[in-house]
Amino acid sequence: MLTKSQARAFFVIGTGLFTIIFLGLTVDTLKQIPHLTKQQNMSPEVIKGKHLFDQYNCMGCHTILGEGGYYAPELTKVYDRRGPVFIDMMLQDPEALFPGERRMPKYPFSKEERDNMIAFFEWIGKVDTSGFPKDPPLGKQFIINPTKFQTEQNTTTSTGAATAVKTVAKPAVLDTLCIACHAVGGKGGAIGPALDGISKTRDAKWLREWLLDPAKIKPGTTMPKLPLSENDLNALVEYLSVL
Repeated sequence: MLTKSQARAFFVIGTGLFTIIFLGLTVDTLKQIPHLTKQQNMSPEVIKGKHLFDQYNCMGCHTILGEGGYYAPELTKVYDRRGPVFIDMMLQDPEALFPGERRMPKYPFSKEERDNMIAFFEWIGKVDTSGFPKDPPLGKQFIINPTKFQTEQNTTTSTGAATAVKTVAKPAVLDTLCIACHAVGGKGGAIGPALDGISKTRDAKWLREWLLDPAKIKPGTTMPKLPLSENDLNALVEYLSVL
C-alpha cells in the first residue's frame, strides 16, 4: 500500500502530467483547425449559409458532421452526393421534387439565400472529417456497372473486320438529379418509372422535349421542370437514347 505522502505525490504528479498532455493536445488541435476546416475557403456566403442553417433549425431533422436529428438525410457530403442544382431545387420546393414523399417544409428562401446555403454545404463537404461519413456516399451507390453502354454489339463481318462500337458515358446529372426519383440498374428512387430500356419506347426527340418541359408533354405530371444546362440536356438525351 502507498503511504499518504506517496499517494499525494502520485496524485499530484499524475494530475500534472496528464494536464500537460491535455494542454499539448489542445494546442495541437487548435493549430490544425484552420487546415482541417479549409478556413481559407470560409467566404461571407458560407458564413451567411451557416447562419441560415441555424436560423431554420435544419439540425432538428438533419445531421451535419454527425450532430443533429436522424429523421432526415445526413448533409455533411450532400454537395458531393447531389450537386448544387438538386440542392437549389430542394430548397425551393421539396414537394415538387418528391410529390407526397417528403415532409420537409417549403421555406421562403430567396435566390441569394439558397446560394448561400449551397456555398455552406460545398465548404463543409471539403472539411477533413477523417473519413466521415463512411464511404461510399449516397451518390456512389447509384453508379451503374458498367458506366458506359454500347449502342451496337461487336460484330464481325464476312471479311473478318470488326465493327466499331460507340459508347456513351453516364452523365453526372443522372446521379445527382434523375436518380432521386428514377431507378437505373436497380438503384435509385421509386417515385418515377425505372429508366432501364427507355430507348425501346422513346426516341431522342421525345426525350429532349420531355426533359425541356414535362408538363407540356403530359399536363399534370408530377415531374418538375429541371434546370438543365444545354450540355447536361444533350448528355442525358444521348445516354437515355441507348439505355
